[in-house]
Amino acid sequence: MRFLIASILTFATLLITVGCDVSKPKDTDAVVSESLPAGVKIADFGSWNSPVTAEHVYDLSDSIGEIQVTAGSLYFTILDASNEGRRGVKRIETAGTVVDAIPSSFDIGSRVHEYGGAPFVAIGNSLFATKRSDQLLYRIAPNQVPFALTPAGTRHADCISNSKASRLICVREDHRDADKVANQLVGINLSYADEGTVLATGADFYSTPVISPDQTKLAWITWDHPNMPWDNTKLWLAELDNKGAVVNVKQVATEQKGSITQPLFSPNGQLYFVADYTNWWNIYRLNEFEQTEVVLAQEAEFAVADWQLGHHNYAFENEHTLIASYSHEGEAGLIRIDTESGVTDPIAVDFAEITYVTKSDDGVVFVGAKETPEKGIYKVQGRSAQLIYAPELTVMDPNFISRAESVSFTTGNSDTAHGYLYKPVNPDFKAPAGQEPPLVMFLHPGPTAQASRAFRRDIQYWTSRGFAVFDLNYRGSTGFGRDYRNRLYGNWGKSDVEDAVRAAGYLVNNGDVDGRKLAIRGTRAGGFTALSAVAYYSTFGAAVSYSGISDVELFRRDSHKFESHYLETLIGGFDNYKRRSAMNNLSGVNEPLLLIQGGNDSLIPAEQTLQLYNAVKKKGRPVAYLELNDNAVNRVTPQSKKRALESELSFYGQVFGFTPAGDIPVLTIENIENLRRR
Repeated sequence: MRFLIASILTFATLLITVGCDVSKPKDTDAVVSESLPAGVKIADFGSWNSPVTAEHVYDLSDSIGEIQVTAGSLYFTILDASNEGRRGVKRIETAGTVVDAIPSSFDIGSRVHEYGGAPFVAIGNSLFATKRSDQLLYRIAPNQVPFALTPAGTRHADCISNSKASRLICVREDHRDADKVANQLVGINLSYADEGTVLATGADFYSTPVISPDQTKLAWITWDHPNMPWDNTKLWLAELDNKGAVVNVKQVATEQKGSITQPLFSPNGQLYFVADYTNWWNIYRLNEFEQTEVVLAQEAEFAVADWQLGHHNYAFENEHTLIASYSHEGEAGLIRIDTESGVTDPIAVDFAEITYVTKSDDGVVFVGAKETPEKGIYKVQGRSAQLIYAPELTVMDPNFISRAESVSFTTGNSDTAHGYLYKPVNPDFKAPAGQEPPLVMFLHPGPTAQASRAFRRDIQYWTSRGFAVFDLNYRGSTGFGRDYRNRLYGNWGKSDVEDAVRAAGYLVNNGDVDGRKLAIRGTRAGGFTALSAVAYYSTFGAAVSYSGISDVELFRRDSHKFESHYLETLIGGFDNYKRRSAMNNLSGVNEPLLLIQGGNDSLIPAEQTLQLYNAVKKKGRPVAYLELNDNAVNRVTPQSKKRALESELSFYGQVFGFTPAGDIPVLTIENIENLRRR
C-alpha cells in the first residue's frame, strides 16, 4: 500500500482530478472540417520537427551573470559555450568596445557555500577573481600572468575594495580542516600572497560586506545554523580605523527578527537594507539614531533567496533616488524611489526578470530578461531602459515562441499555488483532431527558489515539438512572500508533490494536456519532488531526475556546511527522512524513470543516483541512467547538456508512443518491455 501524503486530497479526489477521460475531442467536427494552411502538416504532438535544436538551447543566449562598474568600464561574467562552458569576464569600455578581461583558459567561479556567486571584483585595471578549479583568488593584471593571492584550501567570494587599507575585504570559507569548515570576513593584500587578516569570525556564515563611500564604516550579514539566509539573519555595523582595523562592532536593526539582506550605503553614508519583517522583502534604512525605518512598504519582494552571493535588487541613481527591482506574485517590475518623500515612479519596462541592479558612472544598469530572447545588460533611461549589450544569439523565429500563461489553482489546505503554462507552438504542424498534448512539468531547484516567465530555450525546445510545459511555483517558492515560502517547512516531499499533482489535474480537466501522457522533471531539489511524485502517486506516467535527491539520509550524510541543517526545517525529524525518500518507497515506483547524473557532482554524488537506478532495475521497472562525465566539479559542458536533452526526448517518445523528429539517438531504457502504456 502506498504511503499516503497527509493533505486534504483524498483518493477519490485524485481519481476525479487526474483520472478523467480526455480521450474525446471537445469539438471533433469543427477540427476535421477546418482547412489547413499551405505547408502545415498533421502529426502527433511530440513528433513535430523543430528548428529549436539541442545546439540552439545551449548557445550564449542566457549566459550573462554578475555585472560591476568601475573606472568607466562595465564588467560582466558570461558563459563561453564554445570553450567547454567556461565562465569568463568581459569588459565594456567607455567607447562601447567589448573585450575579454581575463585569459580564455581562466574559468571563473567560486564555491563559497558550494553555490558560489560574486566571483570577481575589478579595481583599476586589475581584476581579482576566483578560479573554479583550485578556488584560489588571483590578481589578473594587463600583460601579466594571473597571480594567486590566497592559500590552498580556502575559497573566497563577495570581495569589495578597501582602498584606504590597500586591500580587499572578502567572504572566506576555510576548508583546510575538512571537519570544521570556517567562514569569516578577511582582508586580502592586493599585491602579494599571504594568510589574510581575519576581520570578523564566530558566526556560521558571512555575506555581503559593504563599505561606506568615505571608507570609515563596514557592514555585513551573518547567520547561524539551522537558519538559511532567507530565514533569520543579522546585520552588523562597524567602524574602520586609520589602519583598517574593524572596531566598535555592533548588531543593528534588532527591533524585529527576519531575513535581512542586501545592505548598501547611500552616497551620504546612510545604511540601507532589505528585510522581510512584514512578510515581504521590503527596503529599510537606519536613521541618525540607528533606528530602523521603512523606505518602501509594498506587497512585493525586493530581494531573492541568497543561494548565491552577490545579488542586488537596488542601487542609488543619485543621492536621494533609488532604482529597485521587485517581484510581485512572480511578476517582475522596476521602480524609481524618492528616498526623502517615499514617492515611487514605475519604470515602463517589459522584463520578466531583473537582476544585478548596479550603480554606473552616470546612472543604473541591470541584467534584464524578457519573454523573448533579448536577455542583456540594460541602462535605465528615464522611464525606460536602453540595451547596452546582448550576446550574439542564434536567431529564433518568433512564430515558434510559446509565451507563458500565468495559472493559479487551488491545492491542499485550500491554499493557492501558481505556475506558468506554455502551450505547443509550431506554425508548421497541427495535431490530429481530438488529440491533446503531452505535459512536461518543470520543477525548479532549491526548493526555496522561483520560476519566472523569462524566455528559456529549453522550454521552447519542448513546446515547438508539440509538448505543453508547466513551470510550477509550488508552495515554498520565493516571489510570493515569506508566508508562502514557509509553507514548505516541515512539508517538503508533501506540499510540493501535492501541488504538482493538483496542477496536473487542473490542466487535464481544463483540456490543456493529455492525462495519459504526463511527465514530471526537475534538478536536485526539483528532482526530489519529481521522484516523490511517482513514488507516492500514480498521476504522472514518467519522471526525469537531473541529479535529484532520492535518499534523504544519504543527502544529509553527504551535505556540505551551507545546507547541513536545511533538512531539519524542510522535513523535520529524522523519522521523516525515510518516509520522504523515493529510495525507501520502491513499491510505489512503477512508472518509467530517467536518471541523469553529473559524474563530478559534489552536491548529489553519483552513488546516490546509482543506488536508485540499480534498485528500480532489479525490480523490473523501466529505468535509464545517463552519467555526464565532465572534468569540472558541478559544471556540465554544453555538449553534455545537449546529450541529456536529446536523451530526455527519446525517453518521452518511447514511453508515450511517438517517434521524435530528427536524428535523435535512441536512449537505452532497461526493462522497457515491462512498460505499462496508459
